Amino acid sequence: MSQYQAVKGTKDVFPDEAVQWQLVEGVVRRLAGLYAFGEVRTPVFEYTELFQRGIGATTDIVGKEMFSFLPDPQGRSLTLRPEMTAGVMRAALQRNLLSQAPLHKLFYISDLFRKERPQAGRQRQFTQFGAELLGASSPAAVAEVLSFMMGVFDALGLTGLRLRINTLGDLEDRARYRDALRAYFLPFADELDESSKERLEKNPLRILDSKNPALKELIAAAPRLFDFVKAEGVAEFEEVLSLLRDRGVSYEVDHLLVRGLDYYCHTAFEVTSSELGAQDAIGGGGRYDGLARELGGGKDMPAVGFAVGMERLLIAMEKQGLLEGLKPVGPKVFVVVQQLELSGHAMQVAFQLRRAGISTELDLAGRSMKAQMREANRLGAAYALFIGQTEFESGQYGLKNLVSSEQSTFTLDSITEILREPLLCG
Repeated sequence: MSQYQAVKGTKDVFPDEAVQWQLVEGVVRRLAGLYAFGEVRTPVFEYTELFQRGIGATTDIVGKEMFSFLPDPQGRSLTLRPEMTAGVMRAALQRNLLSQAPLHKLFYISDLFRKERPQAGRQRQFTQFGAELLGASSPAAVAEVLSFMMGVFDALGLTGLRLRINTLGDLEDRARYRDALRAYFLPFADELDESSKERLEKNPLRILDSKNPALKELIAAAPRLFDFVKAEGVAEFEEVLSLLRDRGVSYEVDHLLVRGLDYYCHTAFEVTSSELGAQDAIGGGGRYDGLARELGGGKDMPAVGFAVGMERLLIAMEKQGLLEGLKPVGPKVFVVVQQLELSGHAMQVAFQLRRAGISTELDLAGRSMKAQMREANRLGAAYALFIGQTEFESGQYGLKNLVSSEQSTFTLDSITEILREPLLCG
């Protein structure tokens, strides 16, 4: 029988790599706290129609990329979540959150699933962190969400990012624009690739999102959505840009930016990195006021949010040298046992140290003292605590600083006081 392998498009993460994820997750949680966003967790699968209605039937995600199955007793299809916003909105409507408070600020770090063609930074199981601000979508709310996202990148030390931003107008604006786009592209239908021909019939805005270099000039000459946006929509967009300038957030207005999900309206944005090649998007988002109505909420709910792909973010960080030297934190103490018969006592010592809040490791394989010291150094332990017959009988243990090589003898209570670190500050 052949050895099992991870499913194509998935990846195992061990401690030496997990520390990179923990670094990013820690920064996200810290920034979320600064901006007063609370964490939300939703089920990993939802009813398929939630994504069909929320994301849009003409999108690539719904049309080609969802993992769906039929285990429901009533025969309703379920789908592993391909994105988070629809599920968060469903949860907010189900809980009737806006009846409890007029505004809710939520963030998440979640695994998602799409039938992607696996490549660097694009997996079939992947992770995103993001935020959803429900109950407001004013220029100030958009600037708040954007400041949170860009603040994470700044805190991580990332450079060379481009924030592209556009206004998509409202439903009426986009309906008029779709008609204009269809009229523009129809004479060139024979020049379009198969994907764009399909989009021409279903949603011509999606043609603007094409990565096909052969269509670059044709798309660049297309009518601009901005020219179809009402005056009040343009004024709101200009206010968003003004707030970003006030906060020192650099941006580029890109009138070809449409984003890939149907629920976006008015302000939309995307962040790209030159470190990622052709698939350069690292994150993005925008307003989605109509999503609540689309999901059966009865009326629009002002909302704005973003999502960032963790895998792509980590690739960009690695290429900029931001992950060099990063490794798991070793134990504070490694308990070294001189005789195998003292292993039980060593476990009790380790237990007492751990109960005092001191990270402690010990040998569980009955290895020699020399092998135990090698393991302590491999793990990056700060100290070695030695237990032999003399130490066991006297209650005085040798404690060696593995950096300075200084060694002294102390009682276990004294060692605990020397090494104890407060679990809480303040």
